[in-house]
Amino acid sequence: MAVLVAPRPTTGGARLPRRALRVLGALALGYLVLWASGALGILALSYWAREETPPPAGTRTVRGVHHFQPVDSDGRLWRGGAPSPEGYGSLASLGFTTVVDLRAEDYLTAAQLDEPRKAGLDVVRLPIRDGQTPRPEQVRRFLNIVAAAPGPVFVHCGAGVGRTGTMAAAYLVRTGRASPVAAVRRNLAVGPPSFEQIYYGLTLGRERAQQPPFPVVALSRLVDAPRRIWSRL
Repeated sequence: MAVLVAPRPTTGGARLPRRALRVLGALALGYLVLWASGALGILALSYWAREETPPPAGTRTVRGVHHFQPVDSDGRLWRGGAPSPEGYGSLASLGFTTVVDLRAEDYLTAAQLDEPRKAGLDVVRLPIRDGQTPRPEQVRRFLNIVAAAPGPVFVHCGAGVGRTGTMAAAYLVRTGRASPVAAVRRNLAVGPPSFEQIYYGLTLGRERAQQPPFPVVALSRLVDAPRRIWSRL
């Protein structure tokens, strides 16, 4: 009498998902290590710079403007975070004539972008994505704006840290007011920029202001991705 034996179920289909899960888990762990080491490293650098670098002479508190401080010693260029409507009024009362807005965020409304004009200030937009660096033509235009403005110029992004710091560093180095290392240290003392912004500042020269190479950009955006995602929530 023949005995029928049921075929054994194959396990290949089960092995593949488990293998894929292990690979995904290893990738997630690797990214977590990369993000933690990169983010904590920049935070540590920023903390050290803040403790060891005194604020520039003239730094003071201004209502409606965070991180308000001079970029140069003659008071022609100042930096900070995005002002509130009250902050734009404070700038106008202090004699500022021009605001350079570096924000490129899609959620900004026309009314928000028009707030400097309501306070009697000229506004120029040079949009740069969060965590990124200015293009060479943006730097050239910025230098021309500061040189031609009839009064003090205020430059800002969102928090007044990364994008504002890179543009301030370009101004300082291109005009011979600071070395790349000194400019980056001043930026770190205000707050933590991204890797590509640090690299950008360190490679600035009197005759050049180029964006970082692809490997630096890729690493920077991987490390900076959680912060940028969180800022949009």
